[in-house]
Amino acid sequence: MGSIPFVGLSADGKSLIAGIAKVEITQPDHDAGDNPPFVRALVISDPASEVSAVLVAVDAVAIAEIGAIRDPYLENVRRSLKAELGIDPKSVVINASHCHALVCDDVEAKTIEAVRAAWENRVAVLVAAGTSHEDRISVNRRLKLKNGREADERHAYAMPPDEEIAAVGPIDPEIGLLRLDRIDTGKPLALVFHFSCHPIQGVPSGGNTADLSGFAAKTIEEQLGDGVVAMFLQGCGGDINPVLYKAVDRPRDARPLGTQLGLSALRGARDLKAEAGAALKVSNEILSVPRAKLDGRIAELEREITALTAQLKGTSLNFDTFLPLMVKYGLSGETPSADAKRYLQDEVLGSEDWKHLDEENRKNLDAYLRNIHVMEDLTRKQVNLALLEKHEARRIAAGSDSIEVEVAGLRVGDFRLVTFPGELTVPIGLGLKQRSPHDLTFISGYTNGYLYYAPTADQLLNRGGAQEDSDCLLAPEWQAIFEAKALEILKSL
Repeated sequence: MGSIPFVGLSADGKSLIAGIAKVEITQPDHDAGDNPPFVRALVISDPASEVSAVLVAVDAVAIAEIGAIRDPYLENVRRSLKAELGIDPKSVVINASHCHALVCDDVEAKTIEAVRAAWENRVAVLVAAGTSHEDRISVNRRLKLKNGREADERHAYAMPPDEEIAAVGPIDPEIGLLRLDRIDTGKPLALVFHFSCHPIQGVPSGGNTADLSGFAAKTIEEQLGDGVVAMFLQGCGGDINPVLYKAVDRPRDARPLGTQLGLSALRGARDLKAEAGAALKVSNEILSVPRAKLDGRIAELEREITALTAQLKGTSLNFDTFLPLMVKYGLSGETPSADAKRYLQDEVLGSEDWKHLDEENRKNLDAYLRNIHVMEDLTRKQVNLALLEKHEARRIAAGSDSIEVEVAGLRVGDFRLVTFPGELTVPIGLGLKQRSPHDLTFISGYTNGYLYYAPTADQLLNRGGAQEDSDCLLAPEWQAIFEAKALEILKSL
């Protein structure tokens, strides 16, 4: 198929033209109910310069490395779009929502199908950009401990005891918004919404789902109607969890969280003023960032595990005796072993039999609890040690102390986006937005590839204590290198 010309699509030859489409990508035999995963494609073109940008959002955990989408997905999609539509490969930006949906094997073909449909359906548009706010659905999963270390909230291991926790980290409640309105009808064509949070809450059945970001898009599309497509862009969600992520007293359900996010995005989007003549710019650069050499930290963590193991001591109790004693001594105040009159009678007789029993039981309870806390700490360290070992093995196999990554920039009107392929943590996004020369600046990880976690240099001082700093192949210096490039790109947009 040949490229569809720009001429005639824009009434004045100056307004941008845009088209959007979505295609379901549910894996067969894994029905996702009313919240299936989609690939959504937005094509924006400037008739004056004949430049096009393609923004794709895929409801998947990542592009390459983990999940069902594997290399050379990105390369193949770009090659096909270049051959079929003449689109510059560097103008194709693909963001993964990081939901853990099960997607079909032919997601590559369906991505091309979505872009093709968006390209063919382009119309002249007005552009509106802005923000909204949502602070009720997310929490920073990193926990600052009183000993100066940090832990994180995961299903892979237990959280530290409450008495060891000193503080939690920040969230980013800002929702970035880009609304495109049809010039011919004045009605919305598409709403892009950008937010930072792991979409990993799931649904009560435990089944396949596009999670909270999918429910948010569904809410927006249902409320706006008229065939509007809502596109979620994942931001810097590396250390951000949905609230109630580890709750055990209610079903895990992303629907209310996603609905809240969608309604909050709508609340901001409806107040935006759309304008003609918006600028379109796209950039793409390859950046070299350093790999971490992890053998030293691995050895140190192994020593910590050995020292912790030595802290495990034999106890008189087993779980069957510990649990009822723990309940009894937690509920019964000063007289847990018998009714109060037995203790009072002992006082009359000058005996302390019941008090001695309580002292022995409390000593055994404390010893058993210490073992539990040591075992929980051991679990955290062992799980994170395995991640460090994985990335050290990959560094050795790669034979290189650096890795090339793709950093993209996109401007549509006042909406400016910079991307990175790793799971950026929220301080990265907050810092870049603060330093950006533009009010409406948004930073997306999980884009054009996958590089595991990309935490701050400070967070990497904690390596081995949390998933973000352990499931990471980057040296701390990566942050300054990326941020310098991101600010350079932002200044050029």
